[in-house]
Amino acid sequence: MTTPQLQRTFRRRLLDGLAQSIVEAGYQSTTVADIVRRARTSRRTFYEHFASKEECFVALLTDANTEMIREISAAVDPRAPWRTQVRQAVEAWIACAESEPGVVVSWIRDVPALGISGRELQREMMAAFVRMVQTLSDTDEWRAIRPDGVSRQLATLLLGGLRELIATTVEEGGRASDITEVAVQATMALLAPPSTLP
Repeated sequence: MTTPQLQRTFRRRLLDGLAQSIVEAGYQSTTVADIVRRARTSRRTFYEHFASKEECFVALLTDANTEMIREISAAVDPRAPWRTQVRQAVEAWIACAESEPGVVVSWIRDVPALGISGRELQREMMAAFVRMVQTLSDTDEWRAIRPDGVSRQLATLLLGGLRELIATTVEEGGRASDITEVAVQATMALLAPPSTLP
């Protein structure tokens, strides 16, 4: 194994250690010692990769959101009818959220407590998800029903609502998949052709 590969392996183990600790104890209660114990590595290795628990958390969420965007984008067939595309995207989002519900809730609830770095991360990640929505809706199928595309404001409203719905559902002991139908219907209602609105 080459040195870069080894470095990537240790980094992944540390991120997985943080994710496991978030699920078991919550982000606020997690310490660097908890992370390295779960990662089966040392504090020295941790600080070779991250300056702080917060930096590790930001890296975990950045990686998780990048992967979620990739999986959602891959799940959508741009040739399918727009309603089918909505269902494909929402179901892929919920599947990603359900695979790591503790991390998803921590992303929504704990990031605001990070202060300036948290606000920057929120803006960057929301911008990335908005770009995803706008890219997915920049096809012949979508242009036929929304010639002007999906605005940043509309995409932000949609994404913020879905995130909050997932978070409250999981916090109340439910599963992300419990919201599938209401999320699909609400997304269809928000993205329906403007001419069909009252």
